[in-house]
This record gives sequence, structure tokens and C-alpha cells, in this order.
Amino acid sequence: MNRVFIFPGQGSQAVGMGKSVAEAFGVAREAFDEVNDALSQNLSRLIFEGPESDLILTENAQPAIMAVSMAITRVLQSQAGLDMAQHSGFVAGHSLGEYSALCAMGALSLADAAKLLRIRGHSMQEAVPVGEGAMSALIGLDVEIVEAVCEEAKEIGVVVIANDNAPGQIVISGNAQAVEKAGQIAKEKGARRVIPLTVSAPFHSPLLAPAADVMREALDAVTILPLSVPIVSNITAEATSEPVTIRDLLVTQVTGRVRWRESVASFRALGADRTVEIGGNKVLTGMVKRIDKELGTLSLDSPADIEAFASTL
Repeated sequence: MNRVFIFPGQGSQAVGMGKSVAEAFGVAREAFDEVNDALSQNLSRLIFEGPESDLILTENAQPAIMAVSMAITRVLQSQAGLDMAQHSGFVAGHSLGEYSALCAMGALSLADAAKLLRIRGHSMQEAVPVGEGAMSALIGLDVEIVEAVCEEAKEIGVVVIANDNAPGQIVISGNAQAVEKAGQIAKEKGARRVIPLTVSAPFHSPLLAPAADVMREALDAVTILPLSVPIVSNITAEATSEPVTIRDLLVTQVTGRVRWRESVASFRALGADRTVEIGGNKVLTGMVKRIDKELGTLSLDSPADIEAFASTL
């Protein structure tokens, strides 16, 4: 069995996530405490108890999602001897999930990952004044049609594909008026639904260039150690192991398209026959099933999930 461990991104957060894992395993509590200390904030209490209005803030949601993924990873490492080099051919993460993936391999320290995601979330929120940017999910159109939609709508502002998540599930991002116009055009071209998203900024669009500049400086200040296995980059949908390249791709990721559909489509060619989602409430697992029905899937969110999977290592 050739596994690829995958790590979720923003949108998978929920109040109470990871709480049962922390209650069951001391090493998970230690991981949450390490994140709390790194951020000088009781983030774990916010994760476990809410309020949701604070948890969904980008600067909280990003390190929170990573913390849950790492708590589960730490349990597997301590209880079952999880070793990415031994138990996985490569890893991948959706947007911020790439930081979780690097941390799970030990290429980034947990403290550095938490601090970077706090900076990332804050800088993304602050890059564009509230109300000037927007995002919408377009359901039922192929990526080529959505690219044509964005090309047509860009005459009134920036609008691009932000997330190519799965067949017929694409998110666009940019200036609010251009995104609205693109939604209207998409309906004319046969989109089944156009869903405006409640977000704090137009993520993965050129409008976030100021945040990319902040992240370049922040990433230059941390060490990315050699990877134990390759990571499939959101930006290229290709596997890489070079820390310098990864650093550059993480910066580009702030403004660039998340090529999740293409990434998952590459998994079997890279030797995987199964994905294992670490935290995330099965969000990525659902996408994987839509992209490649022949890939086996597994998601780990509860102590029972972890214990069952541990017995297979």
C-alpha cells in the first residue's frame, strides 16, 4: 500500500475539532500547548470552545487547522512510530496545508509553522480593504470555461481562478465587482450554482501581493530543513524536495492558484494508491473522491480513527 498523507486548508475549521484527540492523548495536548506558547495565545481553547466568529478569522483559522493536523501527527508518531519516509511516498497540502505537511516531516518546526501561519493569515486579511475583494464558488463548470469567464470579466477588475478544487468545483477571487460580473457570466455559460463566499480577503489572487511580500520576508527568517519525502506543490502540481524551491513556492502560493485537482490527478502517477487526510473533517477526502475514484481514501479526525489506522502501520 502506497500512501500519500494530505493536509487540509482553510474552510475545514470547526469549533471542537481536535478536542477528543487532545483529551485522549497527552502528546496531542503537548502539541497544542506548543502552538499556544509560540503564539502567546490560548489558541487551543478557541479551537475547542469557540466562539466560531473568532475561530474563522483567517489569522486564527490557519494556525488552528495546522495545530489539529500536527496533534494527530504527533500521536501517530509517538503511538505507532509514524515515519513519513517509511510510511509515505510523498505528501501534499491544500494551501496552508503545505505548512502542515512540511511540519509533519520535520522540515519546519511546529513553533515556526504556527508563527508563519499567524503572519500569513494576518497579512492576507490586511492586504485588501474590507469590501473591495470577494470570492465565489462556481459549481458545474470546467476549468477552461471558468478561465474564459474570468477573461471576459477582467475588463472591470481583477478576477482569477483561486482554487481548482475538483471537477465542477472552482473558486474565483478578485475585485468584488469583477467577481460579481464573472458570476453572472458563469450562470449564462451553464453554472449550476454561483455561491458568494464569506471571506476576509480575495485569497489566491494578485490583489494579495502585499501579503506575498510579507511572507517572503517571514520565510527568509526561518529554516526549512531537507525533506524526508517530496511534497506536491499547489502551484505546480508537481513533486519537489528542494527547500529553496519550496520557500519560493510558498510565497507564490499567496497570490497563485491552488491546483488541487491537478495535484490529486498526479498522485497515482507518483505511486500512490491511497490518501490519508490528517484532520480536516473529510473536506479533502471528498474532493479526492470526485477527482480520482480509484484512489483509496481515509481521514483521521478522532481517537478511534487514529487507533484503527495506527494498527495498519
